Amino acid sequence: MDCLIRLVQADATLGNLSANLDAHLTHIDQAIEDRVDLVVFPELSLTGYFLKDQTAEVALANDAELFAPIRERSKTISIALGFVERARDGRVFNAVGLFEDGELVHVHRKVHLVTYGMFEEARDLAAGEAFQVVESKHGRFGFLTCEDAWHVDGGYLYFLGGADAIIVCSAGPGRGVGTGGEGLASNRVWATLQDAMSILFRTWILYVNRVGWEDGVVFGGATRAVDPFGRENALLEGLDPGQLRVHVTSDMLERARTQTPLRRGEKPWILARELSRRWGTLPQAEDEDASPEKEADR
Repeated sequence: MDCLIRLVQADATLGNLSANLDAHLTHIDQAIEDRVDLVVFPELSLTGYFLKDQTAEVALANDAELFAPIRERSKTISIALGFVERARDGRVFNAVGLFEDGELVHVHRKVHLVTYGMFEEARDLAAGEAFQVVESKHGRFGFLTCEDAWHVDGGYLYFLGGADAIIVCSAGPGRGVGTGGEGLASNRVWATLQDAMSILFRTWILYVNRVGWEDGVVFGGATRAVDPFGRENALLEGLDPGQLRVHVTSDMLERARTQTPLRRGEKPWILARELSRRWGTLPQAEDEDASPEKEADR
């Protein structure tokens, strides 16, 4: 793997698909000009976050015509973006789609919906039930959407699946004042979480967050890349839109995993045995394969 990735820390116009699409295309065209391999946008980048009663109105099927210019550009550059997905059965999901070679090749549906504090995602959205490593032409990627990163199951499954990088697409609000006035407290907590994930899972962590205001809430930015040794590789400071360039390589992965071969000694069957002992036969997820190909068969 030798991949040049651009993380786009962007604002979004709430509910305005056309305006947000135009902004995406501008960033994508610039990334193509700069010979980037993969460009990544934040959670719900096509729609905005606090949609409430607009959620169903802006939901898109995987073959929606609005994606046509994205598909066309993905023949030149790989693109990951956030949108509200409408499934054939009528459910809507907080989704991240990966476009490559003119196709939507992978969809990650947010598994851990946030329904506490200021958040009420479960009111309008269905929850995904799968964490699948996607075989991109640039490497093996695992996608998490914001709250997914706060639960160990997704990152752990990507660790077991040998993901080269875990990409976290977020719409995380900025809250609190950091110790000694060093930025937002929420960003410091996110950074600690990212560092821990990279160390435990021996992989790149690429975090792309949005900025701007919605419904009286400010989004915290702090888009960041962490290498497989748990070291900060790059950071966007401040609350303004921006872009972060990250060069992700296999040689650093190999060095980190050789130095500390955690996967070699992992025993996931112990966890599986204990889960089975405690809960018996576990229910099968409705969307264990959330790929666009499976979705088309429903």
